[in-house]
This record gives sequence, C-alpha cells and structure tokens, in this order.
Amino acid sequence: MRIYGLSSIVALALSNMLFAQTSSVSSGIDLKSIDPSVNPCQNFYAYACGSWMKANPIPPQYSRWGRFNELAEHNQTVLREILDDAAAHTSRSATDQKIGTFYSSCMNETAVDKAGYTPIKPGMDRIQSLTTKADLAAEVARLHNQGVDGFFRFNSTPDSDNARMTIADVDQGGLGLPDKSYYVEEKDAEKRDKYVAHVSQMFQLTGISQTDADAKAKAVLALETSLAKASLDRTARRNPHLLHNRMTVAQLEALAPSFDFKRYFADRQAPAFDSLNVSVPDFFKNLGALVDSSSLDDLKSYLTWHYVNNYAEELSKPFVDADFDFFQRYLNGTKELQPRWKRCVQLTDRSLGDAVGQKYVEKAFPGQSKERTRQLVALIEKEMAADIDSLTWMSAATKEQALVKLKGVTNKIGYPEKWKDYAAVSVSDNLVADVRNAREFEVHRNLDKIGKPVDRAEFGMTPPTVNAYYSPLQNNINFPAGILQPPFFSANADMAVNFGGIGAVIGHELTHGFDDQGRQFDADGNLRDWWTEQDNAEFKKRVDCIANEYSGFSPVEGVNLNGRLTLGENGADNAGVRLAFMALLSSMDDGSVKKEKLDGFTPQQRFFLGYAQIWCQNARPEASKSLARTDPHSPGEFRVDGVVQNMPEFANAFACSAGQPMVSANACRVW
Repeated sequence: MRIYGLSSIVALALSNMLFAQTSSVSSGIDLKSIDPSVNPCQNFYAYACGSWMKANPIPPQYSRWGRFNELAEHNQTVLREILDDAAAHTSRSATDQKIGTFYSSCMNETAVDKAGYTPIKPGMDRIQSLTTKADLAAEVARLHNQGVDGFFRFNSTPDSDNARMTIADVDQGGLGLPDKSYYVEEKDAEKRDKYVAHVSQMFQLTGISQTDADAKAKAVLALETSLAKASLDRTARRNPHLLHNRMTVAQLEALAPSFDFKRYFADRQAPAFDSLNVSVPDFFKNLGALVDSSSLDDLKSYLTWHYVNNYAEELSKPFVDADFDFFQRYLNGTKELQPRWKRCVQLTDRSLGDAVGQKYVEKAFPGQSKERTRQLVALIEKEMAADIDSLTWMSAATKEQALVKLKGVTNKIGYPEKWKDYAAVSVSDNLVADVRNAREFEVHRNLDKIGKPVDRAEFGMTPPTVNAYYSPLQNNINFPAGILQPPFFSANADMAVNFGGIGAVIGHELTHGFDDQGRQFDADGNLRDWWTEQDNAEFKKRVDCIANEYSGFSPVEGVNLNGRLTLGENGADNAGVRLAFMALLSSMDDGSVKKEKLDGFTPQQRFFLGYAQIWCQNARPEASKSLARTDPHSPGEFRVDGVVQNMPEFANAFACSAGQPMVSANACRVW
C-alpha cells in the first residue's frame, strides 16, 4: 500500500493518529550522550555525541561501534532467544525444525572442530582433478552455484530498458582483497605481502607444504591483480550507463572465446536466454586473455583458494582464527573474534532469513509500528513534492517528471508480504553442507527469475536488519522491521526526535531516487534521461559542491573521504534531513507536535539532536582507513556536521553566527 498526495484533512487525521502522545512523554533525547562543554556551533557532533563516545569505547569484537551496533546487538539477543527455543523444540513446526537444526549445527563447535577441513576436501579434490582448461567452465559453474566468488559474477537483475522484467547479468568479480586499489597502489605493498602469507597459511591448513602453498599464494595474487586492473573502480561504477551493455550470448563469447560460456550457462541451470547485460565488457576481454596466458595449475590454485575462503568461517578453529586474523584484526583493527552464538545467529539470519524473520516479527515488531511508519513516509513524500515544486533552479518540464517519479515511489515496511518457502533446503548436523544447501537454494531462486516479471514486493534485506535501502530499478523504498525501533523510532518519544531519527532515514532513502545515480532512472525504474540539458547542468553544479565539501573531510590523519564515492549518500543525508525537518515544521504548524521545550530544548533543537544521536560512533583507525576507500557512506561525524553546516535552519535553532564552523560560508544544497 502506498499513500501519496494526501488532502489536508486526511493528512491532519493521520497526524493526529501518528502523534497522539500522553502529557508525560519524554523528549527521547539521550541527555547522557551530550557533552555540554562543547559549543554546538563549533562541533555539533561532538556536542551531541561527545559523552556517548567517552562512555562507549569500541568493544574488542568490533572495528567500530555506534548506535546502529547497539540496536543490532539488541536484535541479535532477540534472535538468540528465538533460535535457542527453536533448537529445543524442533518437532514443533517445520520452521522451528529448519532454523533450530541449522543453528544447532553451527553451535556444535566440537563437531565442527573435529571435522577439520574434511567437509570441503571433496570439492578441493574435484578442482585438482581438472585436466584441461576446457573443464574450467563447468567447475566455475559448480562453485558459483554454491555462492563461491571466482573470476566473475552471474545473476539476475531488472532490465534497465524494461525494469518490469528480469534479465541475466554478468559482472566483474573474483577478488579476495576489499578493493581493486589494494592490488595496484604502492602504499599497499605490505598488505599484499600479508595477503599472500594469509593465503599460504590457509593452503597449509589443508595439508599442502609451505613451499607449495607459498607458490600457490603468489599465483593467486598475480591472477587477482590482473582481474583488479581490468575492473571498474567503485566511483566509476556509480555511473549506471557504464554498466548498461546489452549483448547477445554470442557477443559475450566473442569477448572471451577461451571460456566456454555456453557450457557455463547450461551448468548454472538458468532459464534459457539469448541476450544479457554485460556490466563491464572490457573485464571479460581481459578475463579471456588471462585464461589463455595462465597455466592450468595456477587457475586451479586460484579456484581452490576462493573455495576454501568461502567456507573458512564454517570450518574448524584454525581456519576461523586465520580468517579473522587477516580480514578483521589486520585490515580493520578488530581485537577479538565474536562469540560463537553471535556468529551463528548472523549465519542463520543470512542463510534462512525469512524463516528467522517471520519469528522475529511475531516477537519484536508491533503491528502499529508498520502503520505509523507508513504514515511518516506519506508526510515526508508530501514535503518532497512541495520541495520539488518550489525549486528555482529546475524547469517546469523536469519538475513535472520528478513529481511523476515521486508519485510512483512505493514503500515496503517491516517484512515481506509473502515469506520464502525453505522446504527445499536440507539441514542436518553438517554445517558446511547446511550452508551450501542454503546458498544453492538462494542462488537458484534468483537465477530462476530470468525472463520473468520482477517481483517488486520482494525484500532485499532480512526483517531483523538494522538498515534501509532504495532500489532505483524498482523505484521503491524499503524499511526492515529491525530499524523501526529506538533510537530511530519510539512511540514513547517526542515526535520531534522521531522526525530526526526515522524521519531523516525515510527522507534519506526517498532522496536516493533523485541522487546522482537514482535520478537517471524514471518512475518505472528504466534507465532514461528525463532531465533538460540546462537542469542537468544545474544539478551537476550543486552536487559538485557536496562532492568537494566532503572530499575535505578527514576521518583519520592522512586520509580524506572520496567525495565522489560518497556523493549519493551525502546528498541523501543533506536532503533527507531537510525533508524531515520540513515535516516537523508542518506538524508544529497544524498543532500535532507541541512547540514547548522538553528537557530544555525546543522542538527544532530536539530534531537535530535526534538526528545526530543515531550517528554516535567510535571507529578504529584501521577501519576508518579501509572504509574511506570502500564505503559509499561517510563516517557518523561527517554525516552530522556535513549536513548541519549546510542548513540555515540548524543555525537558527542553535543561534549560531556566521563564521562559526557549523555555519558554512558556501552552503551546499541540491534538494
């Protein structure tokens, strides 16, 4: 259901339903998080979160710690109770049997350690049994069916030319390090050496001698370096036109004649198709050349590494520890491995998400939360329509198209209308087999969509997830039940704080439909330019301001953010907060939000504090450096200060003066 274009009478009725509160309501601001020694006009983030940061050092099991993590921890505790109960009552229902047995299999650390690497030995032996490169395609298909990344990716996706239908898509892939830059930049030489040592260690754990393992690891790095050099970087991939390349299967085969795509597609058991999207054609040209120039032994070493790496977390303690030491301790600074129950809760949620999610919704998601969120979405959509209509830099023709797109946005809240059926997923006391079966089910379920209409009711996140997203190809916004809880939303909190929390999240996701990526898709999700040339130029000028602004922010000494990589998220933050603030003012005007102070703060001040405090966090230097290269989101500090310094409304709320750090002399604004 989507509510749009409400009349003032209906809007007021919804407001009264949504904001009905008792006179004893608290502000909902975390007063203990505020550092009163800081002037909010000097550093609002430090003011709103300073005391929280001092009182919440990063737990040793995390590379960063923030309010998202706090809520995720709460949700994990709820899931643990659900899974412990299901494991104790597997005969109660099919769902309890499935999730309880899977979770128990994961929690049986003794059995996992006793098995060592034997659960993956048959797969390793199969890779080693390849005798010619002609056998490569079938083996890659088998691994891809298990969700093992190798060489490239093949999946289904909505068609950018006809987004109501699903087509096949092949894309770059096959890297073990977090980003292509790790393979080519001089500053990462030590990381590459450490990576080779880690790959060698994992080979040795499977019984290979150190000499042979070292040689195999060096071959893996060489192959992955070639793949990295042929890959588009993250910033370039923000341009959807670069990834839109419709080809016939014959044209794809011509790019890489040494790889038998016909055999590969047959072994993937996907529905038949004559054409597909080839996201990065040059990558596949280089892949073909790489297969030609590499020895069969090196290709087998590469596939073996990705196979072992894929299952490392489900193997015995030496594999788990080695995997953690490199990817978490070394690259991200995490001090300790999470306890097994947390890892097993996360694995069960990833593997059987709808089955676990169904139980989570029953236990932790009140029915009124879904309706109240829907009402909030409607109010913020209404404000966005008014905002678009008021823009002075956009022509009437483009405004008309923008409003058509806004009206076409649908929203999915809490959980899917139809739950996935996991009857085909076999579970037992073999963790690797259970994980493989769940992944194969999901892989085949997605491939089976090829050639069929897109199911726009499907959720892309599990219900307990503390996150939200916008889909440009489906033109919808999605809010899992996991995020519709404090500190983002509380029925007992002042609505000014709720507007700053979940309201800003809603505005953020809605704005993604009109950011540097999303604006290139129309109301139906098709990749189509609906902008006039002049409006394109005006938009670019405004987003350039944001990109340049955030490129000046430094999360850790010697490292700056990539304003182009983070452009979409930063733009969505800026516009999303403004939209939520407009909704607050409208609600104050119609009397549905009271104007008096609570806890000494005006509604406007409470709004900005509510927004800032969802982003309170601490991060380890290693994680900050890695995220600056790979994460399209800015750190919490800049998601707050970067936004408020662009808003005269903030300066008015806290009586800030020109020249103070939180008042930008050249404020950026798109929407």
